[in-house]
Amino acid sequence: MSGHSKWSTIKHKKGAADAKRGKIFTRLIKEITIAARMGGGNPEFNPRLRSAVAEAKGSNMPAHNIERAVKKGTGELEGISYEEGTYEGYGAGGVAILVDVITDNKNRTAGEIRKIFSKSAGAMGEVGCVGWMFESKGLLVVDKANSTEEQLMDVALEAGADDIVEEDDCFEITTDPNSFQAVADAMEKAEIPTLSARIDKFPANTVEVAGKEAAQVMRLIDALDNNDDVQNVYDNSDIDPATLPEE
Repeated sequence: MSGHSKWSTIKHKKGAADAKRGKIFTRLIKEITIAARMGGGNPEFNPRLRSAVAEAKGSNMPAHNIERAVKKGTGELEGISYEEGTYEGYGAGGVAILVDVITDNKNRTAGEIRKIFSKSAGAMGEVGCVGWMFESKGLLVVDKANSTEEQLMDVALEAGADDIVEEDDCFEITTDPNSFQAVADAMEKAEIPTLSARIDKFPANTVEVAGKEAAQVMRLIDALDNNDDVQNVYDNSDIDPATLPEE
């Protein structure tokens, strides 16, 4: 897929930055809680919860945090009542942006997301305006220090993975959403640790932006990422860092 390698690498690096400031744990706790509420607390019978728990383990979340989040979702422990939502819009240069949120106040979140778009040369759109441009896929990221490409081909491809892409310091394994858990289980059985393992959204096509527009898109994505209610931000930008204006 055109632009996949560059796009997913940026997402991976962004995810590492989120982990450093602790936001990834907050995001995962919300995801586990709502997955357990919607499909029950047994990961064996709840694929969404199984994926969220796998990602939490891959991010080194303590087991007791995972257990508490599950119990909050099933009602065994008191917790905040969360709702899911998705906002769609455009950034500078016509870049498509998809924003997944989990919030305890949809009105507040909608206002905040709209303000973020408008402050960064973007605009929120109607439901469905850009969602069709993205496809769900499983994505597992493995540090090169923990595996070889041949080993991953034996394990991941055999379990149903679609592709393995080599990056500077890692391998990225993509799967059909229906094959994701089988591949994740095979990796765990083979004792190959993952930096992250989740169902992600990938753009079918990318939009090249440069200079001032590229900087505006990056500011918009960063601002959305930093909102406490935002779970994921997906975009179809293709940015060459060499074109960015000097600060």
